[in-house]
Amino acid sequence: MISLVVFILSAFISVISSSLPVFLIGLALTVAINALSFVVKSLRKPIPHRIAKAKELTFWYRWSRFIQRRPWTAALSATAILLLLAAPLASIRLGFGDNGNAPTNTTVRKAFDMLADGFGPGFNGPLFITVQGDTASNPDALATFVSTLQSTDGIAFAQSAPASADGSLSLVIAYPTTAPQDAATYDLVKFLRSDVIPPTGVEAKVGGFTAGGADFATAIGGRMPYLFIGVLSLSFLLLMSVFRSILVPLKAVIMNLLSIGAAYGVIVAIFQWGWGISLIGVGKAGPIESWAPMMLFAIVFGLSMDYEVFLLSRIKEEYDRTGDNASAVADGLAATARVITAAALIMVFVFSAFVLGYDRNLKLFGLGLAVAVFIDATIVRMVLVPATMELLGDRNWWIPAWMNRLLPKIDVEGKK
Repeated sequence: MISLVVFILSAFISVISSSLPVFLIGLALTVAINALSFVVKSLRKPIPHRIAKAKELTFWYRWSRFIQRRPWTAALSATAILLLLAAPLASIRLGFGDNGNAPTNTTVRKAFDMLADGFGPGFNGPLFITVQGDTASNPDALATFVSTLQSTDGIAFAQSAPASADGSLSLVIAYPTTAPQDAATYDLVKFLRSDVIPPTGVEAKVGGFTAGGADFATAIGGRMPYLFIGVLSLSFLLLMSVFRSILVPLKAVIMNLLSIGAAYGVIVAIFQWGWGISLIGVGKAGPIESWAPMMLFAIVFGLSMDYEVFLLSRIKEEYDRTGDNASAVADGLAATARVITAAALIMVFVFSAFVLGYDRNLKLFGLGLAVAVFIDATIVRMVLVPATMELLGDRNWWIPAWMNRLLPKIDVEGKK
């Protein structure tokens, strides 16, 4: 069909332009296309149908049986790895990065370093202190307040700006001796508010980007436990209703916490401790972005629960059919492992691509998601789940009769 179109088009153009070379070129193209089509058709062979192996011969069935033959070793080893990865989480510090975290060859990093070298590290993140009341309109009282600030440990220099037109507001700018993202700067903000300003009797409030970052980190950190408790409790109740079990949802919640904790530990080790930070294009270690743990928890917990329900539904289906817990675990893992692994692999590659970006926030978020999904789909789903379910046996599916009557009926298969 293509060769015919080429031939007709070349003939038409040659007639209009009275050009024999155009016709000859079209004829040559037609012959070449037909020859290529003949070669392709002669080489084409039907794709052989894939012969399905017996489930006992598949890798994942044999892997499940391997884990089930040594459940204590597998469970303890996997748990130890997850706890080791999560260990840096104990030193997590929430805050905000700045241009000081940019690679050293970028313009913003060079400008940041020049200001820090010339005027001190705190010059990049001054504290703006608003003064109201009688002190704002009284130059002597304001000068005394500025002198108090300047004599405070952690303050390199403080100066006041002229009062507003009506004399009701004055501004004092204080420059810390430490960089904006340092823990000492955050402690200084708290110290000024609690121990320095109140004894002076001055009506003053500490603000600015640095103080606002400290407040945001404190607020988010204080509310995260409520988010964790709410999500974990609701997930436990839903899984208990679906699988009519107490231990299965309890294990799911604990395992998800382990995988998320391991992801947190990895990003703390890289972005806060600085391990291998130059490999991902970040210039300097710093605090973990205040919003990141909450967002990572919400997204990763949702993704991990998808895997959990997908795998456990298949296991529960086999258990209800055969009543054999060990075979149900092996069959369920063999039936779902390829799909779980493929889906996880796609997400790991997509999230890892975020690390190639320029922004530190994007790198942190993408790496956290990639690590969490990878850990969840490998160590948790393929090692911890079969090992713990083998150890618990039929107790996996136990639930008190009174609780079974109270829980709503939820069928993930949609059967009536």
